[in-house]
Amino acid sequence: MAQSGDPPRLRQYVAARARLVGSGLVVGLVLGGLGTAGWTLYTGDARSSEATVFAIGALVFGFGLLGWSGSILAGRGIEAMQEHMDTRSNWTERDSRRAMARLCGGGGGIMVGTSVVAALL
Repeated sequence: MAQSGDPPRLRQYVAARARLVGSGLVVGLVLGGLGTAGWTLYTGDARSSEATVFAIGALVFGFGLLGWSGSILAGRGIEAMQEHMDTRSNWTERDSRRAMARLCGGGGGIMVGTSVVAALL
């Protein structure tokens, strides 16, 4: 049975994850919008600009998703190897997952920002 202290911890957990992905999403929205508008001004072709910037966003999102899952699958093994080899690296599975979550948010934001600007053009 759930204890009375569980809902605030759940809210804190969800809020921290939402801030993590949301910060990447906001940066991606700005980059996607500015990238689409700037590339359209440079090339004069709005459709091509939309496709190009959207594809870049999808690439960033895909890299983040692949890196996030790789961090989960191999993270503890890499940490153990570094400890065994005494590499003195600051790399951790947690930091890697956080970075990849931001990349996923950023890539998603680029795709959404591109779509919004393309709808307005």
